[in-house]
Amino acid sequence: MEAAASTVLWRIFKPSTRDRLRAVILPGGPPFTLAFFANDDMDRVENYDAMDLALFRADEIKRSLLADEWKED
Repeated sequence: MEAAASTVLWRIFKPSTRDRLRAVILPGGPPFTLAFFANDDMDRVENYDAMDLALFRADEIKRSLLADEWKED
C-alpha cells in the first residue's frame, strides 16, 4: 500500500437491496485510518495505531457481512 493514495481493501454488495459497501485505508498514518463507504457515502471512519489492527478490523467487518448474505463484488 502506498502512503500517498487510498487503498480499497474490499467491496461487497447485498443482492436483495443492491446496496454496496467498501473498506478503504486512507493515506497517511499513524494513526492509520480505515473508512467504510455505503453506496459511495462515507459511513464510518476508525483510526488505529498499527496497520495490522486496521486490516484485522476490516477483515472482521467483511466476515460479519458475508455471513449476513452480502456477496463479494
